[in-house]
Amino acid sequence: MPRRSSGGVGSAFGQFQQQARALLATLRKEIRVKEAELARLKEDESRLGVVTGRVSAAGRGARAEGAPRAGGRINWRAVLEQLPKQFKASDVRGVRGLKDKRPSEIFAAVTRWIDAGMVKRKARGLYERAS
Repeated sequence: MPRRSSGGVGSAFGQFQQQARALLATLRKEIRVKEAELARLKEDESRLGVVTGRVSAAGRGARAEGAPRAGGRINWRAVLEQLPKQFKASDVRGVRGLKDKRPSEIFAAVTRWIDAGMVKRKARGLYERAS
């Protein structure tokens, strides 16, 4: 069996490995510090976005103020205000941002409007906004 010598090539390689481990540990620590700082900055951005009424661009993409997000929450009262006095469910689907909503979601909104007294049912499939 070959013996390991205490000097020479093995020793230099061992020193190199030890330095590399120390450098790696330092880098990992710096990464953790930077990630914590980034998380804090994102939280600050989010808070300021709530105050200003704008959604942060980080992770969600910039959007025009008041424009609905795909898959996001819909302000159904604002949708009702955009509809004509008498409307059908197909008119609701014509409102910007609702084209891909499921029919069950649209009829659930109409039902909530009826329950709240904001809409009256005139005939099958025909509704009228209460003024």
